[in-house]
Amino acid sequence: MHTDIQTQGFDLTDGLRDYTERRLAYALGRSAHHVNRVAVLLADINGPRGGVDKRCRIRVRLAPSLEVVVEDTQADLYAAIDRAAERTGRTVARSVGRQRGSRFASRAARNMEPETAVQA
Repeated sequence: MHTDIQTQGFDLTDGLRDYTERRLAYALGRSAHHVNRVAVLLADINGPRGGVDKRCRIRVRLAPSLEVVVEDTQADLYAAIDRAAERTGRTVARSVGRQRGSRFASRAARNMEPETAVQA
């Protein structure tokens, strides 16, 4: 899983990068092998004026051509990362489950054969 982290309005520190990668790895957990790429954008919307203006946008590219985008805005950047990562994990798991369910359903439909009458 390749993770690309970018920032707007401030510099990306090693600690912030490590924290974001750890939270994503934990949130994606069992679904991580379905993920091709993760792009994270961390932004300070209002700059030095303050307020609820720290945004974390996570874009996850899944195998075929499915993309999941989750965004959260909080007063604290770490809280925004936590909530966005948690929501991303749930959304990706649900999407993977849907893909898996439709794949198994179509396979089961192909394997079903019409019943034939038994001749004595």
